[in-house]
Amino acid sequence: MVERSPERLDAVFQALSDRTRRAMLQRLAEGEASVGELALPFDMSLAAASKHIQVLERAGLVRRTVEGRTHRVRIDAHPLHAGAEWLRHYERFWNQRLDALAALLAAEAPPASAGRPGRKRR
Repeated sequence: MVERSPERLDAVFQALSDRTRRAMLQRLAEGEASVGELALPFDMSLAAASKHIQVLERAGLVRRTVEGRTHRVRIDAHPLHAGAEWLRHYERFWNQRLDALAALLAAEAPPASAGRPGRKRR
């Protein structure tokens, strides 16, 4: 079932608005990772990485488990479906508009042989 609440959709798009969080999600698509492993490519502190992960958690995009002192994070891509569904609405909108424009231009275009000046042979 797709979560349709505006607040959840806002949280998903807010989480995706940051390139670091998008990169973290991309990394997590390969498998779970520790907070340290997620922080490593960005040369950031564990606290900074944890703040990014909290935003992803609030959006429901990741789940965190604690194993001793290690925090493990895994992706939960289900909330992305609501964002994709929202975007598909506008994809259909623009496809319909572009199809209508193409039909209008095709109807107004002169036939291939009409309107071209003939070449004079020498």
